[in-house]
Amino acid sequence: MILIKREVLGKCPVCDHELKITEVHCDHCKTTIRGDFKLCEFSKLSDEQKYFAMTFIKNNGNIKEIEKSLNISYPTVKNKLEDLKYALGFQTEIKNETNKEEILRKISSGEITPEEGIKMLK
Repeated sequence: MILIKREVLGKCPVCDHELKITEVHCDHCKTTIRGDFKLCEFSKLSDEQKYFAMTFIKNNGNIKEIEKSLNISYPTVKNKLEDLKYALGFQTEIKNETNKEEILRKISSGEITPEEGIKMLK
């Protein structure tokens, strides 16, 4: 049996803007409620960001343990944490000390995804 993961989308798959829920329904009592409902900030995260957040919590924020769990370097853990803080709205820009060559090196070595690299370069 194949299980299909179904979650509420937080961003539009076409334009990447925030989605809004306008209807919720209870299958048990058949109640339907219509309105404008704001999504939880976590629903806006990518699967990779959610996985990092879960790993961070599981390891009590211990960066050494996160490095081991994800098999990534200290700077990559810090960059992923900055990216997560940015995605959750805790800061308005990603603080990144690295230069373009370092970001490109990390993309080519697989330490970060191309999407993360693009965000870091912006």
